[in-house]
Amino acid sequence: MAAETVVLYGCFLLPFLLLAVTSGAYDGSGEPSIDRRSFPEGFVFGTASSAYQALEDKYKGFLSPNIMFLDPIIKGDYPLSMRKLVGNRLPKFSKEQSDLMKGAFDFIGLNYYTAYFAENVPPSNSHNYSYNTDPRANLTGSRNGVPIGPTSASTWYFTFYIYPKGLHELLLYVKKTYGNPTVYITENGVPEISNSSLTLQEVLKDDIRIQYYHDHLLALRSAVRDGVNVKGYFAWSLLDDFEWASGYTLRFGINFVDYNDGLKRYPKDSAHWFKKFLKR
Repeated sequence: MAAETVVLYGCFLLPFLLLAVTSGAYDGSGEPSIDRRSFPEGFVFGTASSAYQALEDKYKGFLSPNIMFLDPIIKGDYPLSMRKLVGNRLPKFSKEQSDLMKGAFDFIGLNYYTAYFAENVPPSNSHNYSYNTDPRANLTGSRNGVPIGPTSASTWYFTFYIYPKGLHELLLYVKKTYGNPTVYITENGVPEISNSSLTLQEVLKDDIRIQYYHDHLLALRSAVRDGVNVKGYFAWSLLDDFEWASGYTLRFGINFVDYNDGLKRYPKDSAHWFKKFLKR
């Protein structure tokens, strides 16, 4: 059965720490082969410090803020595919409400983390429809036994796959579908499992995160060169934090937070890498 890549990101943001505004493959040396000068003048870089996250699908279905939020504020209504799936459970907008929504934003904030394949689920005879069943899709990280990308942290309820190409695809999709609005990547990052058995020196060595940022920034640069109107990038996250249902079991920060010693903070290797990226 045909499968389709889906991506996770969101459309809301709260505070961010601005790090800089701008005026090859990572070789493991700590020296970025891409830097902020690879981006247009005025391109904004920073680390996200607090944000809402939401589930987003790539194309059809309706899992998503892409359709649930972007369609109404750009086109004035939910897409027809969503109305057919949800029926009378979906609110209807008056012409006045639709006109008020169109263009009611300054920019679009997209969070991109990972990607999955989506497999079609035939309609059910059950009448217990809900937000979870409306998309009629099953998500999986592999197809024909081949994973969509290498993995990072895995927990009892999800596996994090690394798929930089999805960021490029997502941005091209937004450009084509929504008339190339102004976009900021408001979150992009990779988790590690919090492991109390590791030494401080070990937890500060986060080569996977450096590679992740490097590869996603290359994908972002490609999107810029393809004409996407993206103006900034915020890495998730400045600090290790409380990660929704995962709590303190996952660490996304470029700075390590010692939860057992007064919340002391130590820059990881990725923080030093990002600093070099911004200085070049």
